[in-house]
Amino acid sequence: MAKTPAEPAPNDASTESVTGKGRPTPSRAEQEAARKRPLVPDTKEAKARARAELAAQREKARVGMAAGDPKYLPARDQGPQRKFVRDFVDSGFHLGEAVMPAMVVVILATFIPSRDVQFYSFVALWMFIFFVVGDMIITSIRIKRAAKAKFGEDRVEKGLGWYAAMRSIQMRFLRLPKPQVKLGGRPIK
Repeated sequence: MAKTPAEPAPNDASTESVTGKGRPTPSRAEQEAARKRPLVPDTKEAKARARAELAAQREKARVGMAAGDPKYLPARDQGPQRKFVRDFVDSGFHLGEAVMPAMVVVILATFIPSRDVQFYSFVALWMFIFFVVGDMIITSIRIKRAAKAKFGEDRVEKGLGWYAAMRSIQMRFLRLPKPQVKLGGRPIK
């Protein structure tokens, strides 16, 4: 049997310098506190800078959307077919643009004490709304035909008629993206 060398005693001075780390192990609370830091700097200047930067980005996106820049358009307004529909609708006058002013007139007519004026103003408004719905249906049919002629029978997106009808009832100056075609003009090719 071979003799093995004797193991050094645990309190031998040579092992302490090799295995020790020279400081006590931090507690769990100390370790967690050292890892915690704010996700965003908590200074007033940083918050103001972030707010100004976000406002600038929003303004840039708003201007880009109003101009019709494809990069800033929402998904429902993107694509050449949607642009064609917007230009087609914007090139003509539609009855739906006058719904809000007609409603204001009816509201003002309710202040007139005569019941006949009030009654006939409501009847006229409902008749006007029926004409608006008819105009929306005709616009939808015309758009579908024009899109089939321009893009091909099988390449037309679904929902173009509805998109055109909804755009036709918005007042011209409130439409987004802003109209790119003058009233009475032709859609841009």
